[in-house]
Parts: sequence; structure tokens; C-alpha cells
Amino acid sequence: MRTRARRAVWVNIWRDPAAAARVREVNGGNETVPTVFVGDVSHTNPDPRWLRGQLV
Repeated sequence: MRTRARRAVWVNIWRDPAAAARVREVNGGNETVPTVFVGDVSHTNPDPRWLRGQLV
């Protein structure tokens, strides 16, 4: 997916405390990865086919 994700931002939540807090906020306190944000909407463990479609 990385080659198709020119507009995506990849974040390591264990190195970015603010990102980890945001992931916990949308996942009931859990640091579930992958958590993908498309705009302001979060998607936890999205289907890879769906995600590829979002990256076009």
C-alpha cells in the first residue's frame, strides 16, 4: 500500500504520545493498530481492499 499512499501519513503511535492518545480516544482506551483516519472518521482494522480504495 505504501507505493499507492502518496497522500497518507504513517505514524508510529509508540513514538508519538499525541497519536497514541488519539488512537486510545477512538478505540475505547485501547491502542489498536491499525487505526486509520480518513478525514475525521476513524476506522479500526479496516479491510485492506477498502483501504486501498481510499488511497487512490
